Amino acid sequence: MFDRVAPWVLRVAWASLPFTAGPVFADALDSRESLLRTGASVALWAVWGITLIAMMVPFDKTLTAIRVLVPVSIPAVVFAATQGDSNGGLVALALAVAVFATFIVLTAPIGDLFINGNSYGDEWRSPLKPPGPVLVAPLPLAWVATAAGLFVGPLVLLAEQWVLGAIVTVVGFGLAALGIRALHVLTQRWAVFVPAGMVIHDGFALAEPMLFRRRDIRILRAAPAETPVTDLTVGALGLALEVVLEDPVEVARPVRGEPATNERIGGFMFSPTRPGKTVTTAQARKLTP
Repeated sequence: MFDRVAPWVLRVAWASLPFTAGPVFADALDSRESLLRTGASVALWAVWGITLIAMMVPFDKTLTAIRVLVPVSIPAVVFAATQGDSNGGLVALALAVAVFATFIVLTAPIGDLFINGNSYGDEWRSPLKPPGPVLVAPLPLAWVATAAGLFVGPLVLLAEQWVLGAIVTVVGFGLAALGIRALHVLTQRWAVFVPAGMVIHDGFALAEPMLFRRRDIRILRAAPAETPVTDLTVGALGLALEVVLEDPVEVARPVRGEPATNERIGGFMFSPTRPGKTVTTAQARKLTP
């Protein structure tokens, strides 16, 4: 049920922002210079419109875009509230909508929908959880660098600080490009069920996508605590699934700064964002008993 309604809940929440957060931004900009007021208004409408359009087009690239842009609404509302004297209740409502939209955009059903938006033929992609170590600092820092890089420089330019604004914009856009690339790499990690079997598409765990043929898969289940199979979860948190193979196969494992190394494995663990749905789908496709 939530799978079907989540995209529309997200779109409605985001579409309501001009009515909830709009007055807060208008109050913050009301006393500003004409250039800053007009430029910031145009930028706010542009970001809102681009994000809403991206929500209507479910692809992996648009997933990265909305997961960068939607959370920006939270610090934007907070900052705007400090620059004006909007009613506290209105600010609370605007902040609640921004937090709610951010929560929804980060949920697994939204990831499922967008990741599968550009899948091919009879395949189903199961997004993988981010590596655990990435969650501690690299992921938040990449998002901060991306968001700040996109917006701080233009705001400085609108404040008519031309030299400083130009420098900050050039540097910021460069940081944003690096941040978007890093965040999109995390988006492009999935297990794929295809007619021939199952593919692990994860550059952190394997040097290249690897097909495990249907006839080679003996078991796909929740991983026991002491499973001896190879860990391809790259430290992801939460429940992992285990695939036990009929016979060992050779895979290429990435090694930072060095050529990939070949390794024979008799099974592996991986961490989809929705392990229950992944097992159910595998059973429906007769990949596992």
